[in-house]
Amino acid sequence: MSEQAERSGQPGRSGQDEDRPVRRGVDGATLLCLFLLALLIIPARLVLSFVPMTLPPALVVALMLGVLWLSGQMVDTVGMSKGRNIVRTAVGLYLAAHLATYGVATRRWLPTDELTVADSSIVRITAMIAVAVFVCDAVRTKERLDKVLKLVLGCSAVIAFIGLVQFGLGVDLAGYVSLPGLRAQENGYAVMESRSIFRRPTGTTNHPIEYGLVCAMAVPLGAHYVFQARDEGAPYARWLVCLALVGLGALTALSRTAIVAVAVAGLIMVATLPKQRKITTLLVGGGFFLGASLVVPGLFGTLRGMFSNIEDDPSVKARTADYEAAAEQIDLHPLLGRGFGTYLPTKYTILDNQFLLTLIENGYLGLFALIGMFLAAAFAAVRVRVISRDEHLKSLASALLAGVLAGGIGSITFDLLGFSVATGLVFTMVGLTGALLRAARAEARTAEASRPLEADGTPGAVGGGSGGG
Repeated sequence: MSEQAERSGQPGRSGQDEDRPVRRGVDGATLLCLFLLALLIIPARLVLSFVPMTLPPALVVALMLGVLWLSGQMVDTVGMSKGRNIVRTAVGLYLAAHLATYGVATRRWLPTDELTVADSSIVRITAMIAVAVFVCDAVRTKERLDKVLKLVLGCSAVIAFIGLVQFGLGVDLAGYVSLPGLRAQENGYAVMESRSIFRRPTGTTNHPIEYGLVCAMAVPLGAHYVFQARDEGAPYARWLVCLALVGLGALTALSRTAIVAVAVAGLIMVATLPKQRKITTLLVGGGFFLGASLVVPGLFGTLRGMFSNIEDDPSVKARTADYEAAAEQIDLHPLLGRGFGTYLPTKYTILDNQFLLTLIENGYLGLFALIGMFLAAAFAAVRVRVISRDEHLKSLASALLAGVLAGGIGSITFDLLGFSVATGLVFTMVGLTGALLRAARAEARTAEASRPLEADGTPGAVGGGSGGG
């Protein structure tokens, strides 16, 4: 009899009924997928038209996830995970740092324009933190994790495809998207601006750097699912296409951030892969880069010039020229900063370094909390590789580690938290490392509990003893 029939005392079904797939209701992974679709597929320039605040649809979904997480923590009937988790703790400390900064900053006098942005910024960052803790506690099995990460890869491939059409044909497919209740907001960047002889694509994001980073963070996921499908003997053409799209998208973004992020992600994947896969990855990666350079004449020279002439690059000089003014701002409010979002680029200057910007706006406590969040996510992924015997989970942990650290590296080269799509994806991946650690620990406990059964065929307790205690 089926387990459900045993509980109800009714005879179980057999035959063809048992082979029917069980319909799954809405769970945490389903709601997270809704957020990811709103974040990655709806163009970032579209915001709600019926509110005065700049409010993208993904932000509304994120706030709803925060309410659901808080409600789920108060009851034990909705399947929300409880108990300690290093990622959730780190994200909570990051929220505490932001709240402390907001309280101190709004207690003193702020110009009206800075106060307005501070109010909206605390809402945005709280929403992203809500996504991370929701993911950490609501996505509970590796199967549901797989569903979420496959959606991330698929959506990133769609973004890359739109960007490649922009890059190659000069057609902005995202510009044709119009949805009821949403209005287009000017983001200050023209999609068809160019670097060297090439157009710089944005996909559905707001900027080529953001586009490149999103594609770069999806590259290790593409590699993971190609290898997994090959190991299982399943068709892997679609994952190979997704990997090719996001890889080419990262290259054609013509962004140092994207190239460095891909390099970091690649090094992590190669370092953690089995020997045979290391060789395959290096050969395929090298062949892909060579093929892209041949298909797009001049691409390799442009990418090389971005790094070989870096000391003479005007954009690099502009970034480093602002360090003295940044140091003065840090000295004014070293502990908790001047207020998140208050260092307005239109009023002061653009800082393409999120860690430096965090030091100004959130002080040393905020900077330590931000770095701690990335380190906690990295630790969770590494811990999964240590405690799990499941090669699929270990490979997934490597892919998430590569994606999270790619986002961390991106924080050094551009102001990450100023871009909604990249920020949402980073916080999602941070939360997923916590969820993966929960899943790995649950499997480890199950394996430990079943070990005596495998040894003597009797239902013994963990530790193999026959007596109680």
